[in-house]
Amino acid sequence: MATNKSKYLFSGVLSAIIWGFFAIPLRNLKAYPSEQILYYRIFTSLVVIWLAIFLFRRKELKKDISYFRQIGIREKRIVLAQIIGATVLLVLNWYTFIYAINNVSIKSGAFAYMVCPLITAFGGFVILKEHLYRIQIIALILATSSILMLASGSLVEVTWSVVIAALYAFYLIIQRKMQHLDKLNVLAVQISIAVILMLPFFIYQHTGLPLETGFWLNVTLIAVLFTVIPLFLSLFALVGIPSSTLGIIIYINPIIAFTVAILYFNEKIDPHQLMAYLLLLFAVFLFNWNMIKPSWAYRRK
Repeated sequence: MATNKSKYLFSGVLSAIIWGFFAIPLRNLKAYPSEQILYYRIFTSLVVIWLAIFLFRRKELKKDISYFRQIGIREKRIVLAQIIGATVLLVLNWYTFIYAINNVSIKSGAFAYMVCPLITAFGGFVILKEHLYRIQIIALILATSSILMLASGSLVEVTWSVVIAALYAFYLIIQRKMQHLDKLNVLAVQISIAVILMLPFFIYQHTGLPLETGFWLNVTLIAVLFTVIPLFLSLFALVGIPSSTLGIIIYINPIIAFTVAILYFNEKIDPHQLMAYLLLLFAVFLFNWNMIKPSWAYRRK
């Protein structure tokens, strides 16, 4: 049983590790406007994800089309509203993340994905009426304290972090409400809508296709390795492990991103920031304590 689950756990870990190195190809495109990177990331992702679905997931696509045809008009409107709303949040999240990495700091992008699961939990508590234990509420208070500590050091960085995290958190909350559709098919439709939404801006700002080989290599790398593949891996992981387990695994992403920022890009971190990051890390540990504790006790036994 453990052997069977290990491949799902490995998939979840690998997806988080891949996303942790996302800043490297983004920084390779620093000379280009954030909007241009976003346009071509969306366009390339559209081709890649639909190609993957038509080659490997036609059965799931037919099942979702059949389900959508069978539901009533009211349910169809709700599904469409959720998909469009989530698409707008996802596109804004992608744009703000790209802009922050290339124009603010890599730490601001990494910190956003430390904060994101906690904002998701708070949003689930307020909007979806999900239950929170007392220890999780304490963890949210500590996380808020760490954000305020960072705000006193660099208000610009923490503002970008919170905006990026909030956009993705509310995207996840909407996704959580869509239970009957395949997540990859939903993502493919969302990227298709994103292309439609972004096309007028692209045409208005279009100044010609970039001709540099490096641009297209990095954009293709972002679309395939840092968009579609980790999404495939995380979806596969959810087949065999709980979403709460995957939630803890996701924190590998910002830890690697912070390491890349400091060691690879030589970004500086002062003691004040380090203390805030450690407090947030403790808050994350505390928030997931009810899940970690049984596993810890079992190992000691």
